[in-house]
Amino acid sequence: MWWRGASALVLMAAFVQQAQAHPERPPAELPTVDVDAPKRTAKPKPQVRHEAQRPKPGAPRSPAPATPADTAAAPAAPSGAPAVGSGPARPQGMASEVVITGEEINARPATRPGEVLEAVPGLIVTQHSGEGKANQYFLRGYNLDHGTDLALSVDDVPVNMRTHAHGQGYADLNWLMPETIGRVDVRKGPYFADEGDFASAGSVHIGLVDSVPKAIAQMTAGSFGYRRFFGMDSVHVGDGHLLIAGEAGRYDGPWTTPDDAKKLNGLMRYSQGTATDGFSITGMAYANRWTSTDQVPERAITSGDLGRFDAFDPTDGGKTNRFALSGRVAGTDDAGSWKANAYVVKSQLDLYNNFTYALRDPVNGDQFHQHDDRLMLGANASRTFNGSFAGRPMETTIGLQTRYDDIALALSYTNQRSFLRAVRSDKVGEGSVGLYVENSVSWTDWLRTTVGYRGDYYQTHVYSLYNGNNTGDAAASLGSPKVRMVIGPFNKTEFFLGAGYGMHSNDARGATTTEDPADPTNKLASSPLLVRTKGAEVGMRTRIIPGLDSSLSVFMLNQDSEILFSGDAGDTAASRPSRRYGFELTNHYRPASWIDIDADLAMTHARFVGTDSDQAATYAQLVGLGAPAEVLRGNAPGNYIPNAPSMIASAGITLGEKTGWFGGLRWRYLGSTPLTEDNYFRSTATSMFNGRIGFRDANGWRIQLDVLNLLNTKANQISYGYGSLLPTDQLYQDCYGRTPKGVPAQVCQAGVMDRVLHPVEPLTFRVTVAGTF
Repeated sequence: MWWRGASALVLMAAFVQQAQAHPERPPAELPTVDVDAPKRTAKPKPQVRHEAQRPKPGAPRSPAPATPADTAAAPAAPSGAPAVGSGPARPQGMASEVVITGEEINARPATRPGEVLEAVPGLIVTQHSGEGKANQYFLRGYNLDHGTDLALSVDDVPVNMRTHAHGQGYADLNWLMPETIGRVDVRKGPYFADEGDFASAGSVHIGLVDSVPKAIAQMTAGSFGYRRFFGMDSVHVGDGHLLIAGEAGRYDGPWTTPDDAKKLNGLMRYSQGTATDGFSITGMAYANRWTSTDQVPERAITSGDLGRFDAFDPTDGGKTNRFALSGRVAGTDDAGSWKANAYVVKSQLDLYNNFTYALRDPVNGDQFHQHDDRLMLGANASRTFNGSFAGRPMETTIGLQTRYDDIALALSYTNQRSFLRAVRSDKVGEGSVGLYVENSVSWTDWLRTTVGYRGDYYQTHVYSLYNGNNTGDAAASLGSPKVRMVIGPFNKTEFFLGAGYGMHSNDARGATTTEDPADPTNKLASSPLLVRTKGAEVGMRTRIIPGLDSSLSVFMLNQDSEILFSGDAGDTAASRPSRRYGFELTNHYRPASWIDIDADLAMTHARFVGTDSDQAATYAQLVGLGAPAEVLRGNAPGNYIPNAPSMIASAGITLGEKTGWFGGLRWRYLGSTPLTEDNYFRSTATSMFNGRIGFRDANGWRIQLDVLNLLNTKANQISYGYGSLLPTDQLYQDCYGRTPKGVPAQVCQAGVMDRVLHPVEPLTFRVTVAGTF
């Protein structure tokens, strides 16, 4: 209801100190095509050393670090002490490319760490399980599940996990401490040669701070047992800085069965020099354990059998840990620049879920255990040469990216976390090499072109401990040409064009499996190891209105195979080809030094390509067997892509100076989506407001109140549409009751089609007290 949001905006504005008038800053001039990517705010860049390329030849250098006089009027980082050390940003290559500062990230109230990425225009981050499981991501008409087709990295260390026990591209960010973020670089589409696996819809590169001028300590307490303690400090050691940060937290949530989530997290980092001439070594450690309230069928809530915050299986949940060591180095010389990084990550996950309740096993229930234990190693290097072509500035970059995952995976059936039966257990070794080259030429003052090519080679060996027929080797390679063009600026307006091929990898087990692990008599066709994507985009960015930075991007993206969530298996599976097209409109307005306003809108049309003959055959079989309507609905074949959002929108206002009162209000909207291919089931739209108000003094002390789900909206974090079975269902009684009615097994195993949902947390309060020393 818009009027409630407007009222909240007025109330928030009234709390903000406005005793003195602040002169409006002159609008920043639109940079030429060769300068740093424009930021989503007019605030100075945070002082964070983040690996980035040098400016294009012939372009002006990045602006010098802001002086104290320049930064005095800018809103301070919520931590109370801005991080130091900064490097130049990448030149902007597309209208949808943005740079987000750590200050912007931390100015947004968020329920969980992953939600800070909603600062990315058009991205929704949500959760359908406990507080230790990877988030769900929605972008450009994708339900990206836990990370498929959205490449995430932190300090150039990939977050997405290949051939993961729970889903391809699994990207857990629960170990991320928002206060340690220095900047976020966002790209969208397969138009960049240095972006590889999982980057078809977009990529998000998170850079961490190197140091802080003062020690930071803060404590947060809130509704539903939320507690968090965070601290960060840096000291001079030799010629560099040693940064240490850590957090401890717990959270129960509003659930009838408390999450009892307990998290410990730590970071240590040593750095010297700058982003272009220096190095850093970073170590991280993280552990978490929790109980989860997973999604439940809508029919159980409407009938009163389950409350909105009840769990069907209160023993669902899991535990995880992650240990990482990484290093980065960069340098410049007369020929250009170079950079390299290497990493090793050791992670474990044990996950217990029950998504179909009593469909597979009417006696013991359908809970299953997924185990993932991996060692991930990788190294990347690139060299950039500055030169000229036909007298015009030119830059050429060549790069090498390597990665190897040594993985132990297992899937078993359980009852209240007690082992019942093993389904499969595998050892997987998966390695990849990516080689790329990219060439940029500034033909005139208003035309720059970039042409690139990327080649990827993947090889994997799968050893099945229980079924030798599913053991095997697979290899695949793909070449991906890319092209981008920037025209302008004309009257503070630039135009962009991009096109290219991309790819994502599939689960290596799918590429070697020939027999269903749950039923070896069921023969399966293998999936391709690599899947081709093709995309194109045109856009424009303008600052013709003083203080307003607007961009519009129109895109299309085709995929040779869609990856979908499988409710009965609890993981992802390859599906049909798909096609998407749509637009993104982003606006950021800074009329005065103490006010920031942003508004983003993304609309997408997403459909499968071709026919689903398997689904058509299944539906025809169910009809022939006389299946009841509750089984047939939603099972008809169609071309709708489940959980593909057609509309995502957000808007927000941030108020306040570096000291004094501050506040903000944010609105996020996830439109209705189809839940089944025939569009019979659809989710309801989710519209929510989050607010913040606080005060900070000149010494760095801060107190703030975050109000999450400000209007106490009864909505769903996420909804699915699939077949399940509850002991209270009539179909369950007809199939497995005391007097079964001889229902065909195929009908019983199809289950009752229904919306299956996970609700949004109700109105929540969190109070933070922070200080600097």
